[in-house]
Amino acid sequence: MGKRNLYLKTIPVEEAKTIYQEALEKIWKTKYEMIPVQEALGRVTKTAVYAKNSSPLYNASAMDGIAVIASHTAGASEKNPVRLKEDVDFVVVDTGDPIHYPYDAVIMAEDLLETESEEQVDIVESAAAWQHVRPLGEDIVAGEMILPGGHQIRSIDVGVLLSAGILELEVVKKPVVAIFPTGTEIIEPGAEIKEGSIIESNSRMFENMVQEQGAIAKRYPILEDVYEVIRDQVKAAVQCSDMVIINAGSSAGRDDYTVHVLRELGEVLVHGVAIKPGKPVILAIVEGKPVIGLPGYPVSAYIALENFVAPVLAMMGKREIHEDYQAKAVVSKRLVSSLKHKEYVRIKTGVVDGKMIAAPLARGAGAAMSLVRADGFCIIDQNCEGIDAGEEVLVSLYRNPEEIEKTVVITGSHDLILDVAADLCSQQFLGTHLSSTHVGSMGGLMALKRGEAHVAPIHLLDENTGVYNDSYVRNLFREKIAIVTGVSRIQGIMVKKGNPCGIRDIHDLKKVRFVNRQRGAGTRLLFDYLLKKETIATDEINGYDREASTHMAVAALVASDSADAGMGVYSAAKAMDLDFIPVGNEWYEFAIPERFLLLPHVQAFLEVLRGEAFKEKVNLLGGYGTERIGEVRWIGLEE
Repeated sequence: MGKRNLYLKTIPVEEAKTIYQEALEKIWKTKYEMIPVQEALGRVTKTAVYAKNSSPLYNASAMDGIAVIASHTAGASEKNPVRLKEDVDFVVVDTGDPIHYPYDAVIMAEDLLETESEEQVDIVESAAAWQHVRPLGEDIVAGEMILPGGHQIRSIDVGVLLSAGILELEVVKKPVVAIFPTGTEIIEPGAEIKEGSIIESNSRMFENMVQEQGAIAKRYPILEDVYEVIRDQVKAAVQCSDMVIINAGSSAGRDDYTVHVLRELGEVLVHGVAIKPGKPVILAIVEGKPVIGLPGYPVSAYIALENFVAPVLAMMGKREIHEDYQAKAVVSKRLVSSLKHKEYVRIKTGVVDGKMIAAPLARGAGAAMSLVRADGFCIIDQNCEGIDAGEEVLVSLYRNPEEIEKTVVITGSHDLILDVAADLCSQQFLGTHLSSTHVGSMGGLMALKRGEAHVAPIHLLDENTGVYNDSYVRNLFREKIAIVTGVSRIQGIMVKKGNPCGIRDIHDLKKVRFVNRQRGAGTRLLFDYLLKKETIATDEINGYDREASTHMAVAALVASDSADAGMGVYSAAKAMDLDFIPVGNEWYEFAIPERFLLLPHVQAFLEVLRGEAFKEKVNLLGGYGTERIGEVRWIGLEE
């Protein structure tokens, strides 16, 4: 007669999870392997992945038409058409063709007027410089972070990795899970059915659920209810697997041997959990590996697997469990849409002051990186002209509400150190994410003021005092704001290797092709200050109105010979192997309202900033000072 298992008590679900998870975390060591990018779908990155190539690889036409010299089109109107000559004023281009100097704009084919000569065209509207041109690095810039460490790779990620020149990468090795169906009465599907037979199906469900969790399922033949057979098979499976699941035999029946086998082979931490259905769960460790006994009833087995196997596999594979989710969110800026289409706008989300904020990402068809960065979609229905800023909409999300609640919404000035912080946050604080949108320092402060961000990275020079940031924050806010010191960094002029144009200072920019930062960017304000100081008019700078949204985008345009010079930080110049002419040091800091400072995810962000790992990675970038990171000063009511 078999020995009955008696439950002295059952343990609450969360307590059982905690006991088991904490025990496994002390002994489990994650395994890694190198694989081709084409095989990387669903895998989890070990460390951050950086682009080797830019995309596009060159300045490319975004339309079919002609590439023109924008200045040659000035004054064109319906009353006074301008005639252009092929190979003098224009060349014919198709979508995707390279745009070479001196051509710097594209006019669509449908906007051209035929003339009596096939080598000439008339135009009735002047072209703005760089219109309908996809600049080098518009989507991906060589040297920028494509994916952070601990990221589960999606299909769009694979395409972007390949576009960025990444052919292989290191990922978490898939855990191997051995699955044992047990029971003398159990038979395989298709076998002869006799009275008392039960068709075994649970293990096939387990196989698929385990694979959905990113693991490799290895299903074994049915084991009869014989103690020695179960013991020997489980002992052998532990040697060649990372986890073992034993189905049935975990309850209180006379032939339920699982708990006794596991007590002989290892340690049983939990037997019996306060969950219905699914009470007879066994959580054990054998030779440093998790072995879990699941109930035989299908519904009980499913619920128990979701509660206890899935979290362990997530820990082993460094994965998060994702569920589709719909929620209401406030759109952070106005979205205009055509009446002809149902449009899916990619969004980045976070929760600020109790409301979900949906920040729209790039909407262009070529902006594949916006899919990588997106948390989901805001869908604009056909026959709708758009959505106003501040309007509440229904969004479809890849991430669940708990993840979004732990997202730090960062809006403001761009710097490469934000990628470093995002990578370390996702690794050091599982489930904590950074959502970083680059709109310039002033744009960041305005987002903070509207309650659409937790943190605004800023570097705004007060021309009158020479002090960074304080006066801008003081003038804009009527609440207490913490300014957290980030890094000191070197701003300067980025030029090609060897400085072929002989640029020495800001005066020399009058004779070259320049690329600027966007309005509201701290770098743009610094450049304006320098021009004013040297009494140089903006219209003396060729390219003053040509804008790039990040330091790396500026560096990529200079490196590709699309511009001769641009303002930016030393780390971007170093990343693109450019020469650098310093113009001064500045402080890159973080404005955070007092009410957000103690949020756990904001604290996680600050802890990363103050950590040695962050400082080490930032110092490797070059051009930064990290000696005062994390210092806090207050601006506002009780200053």
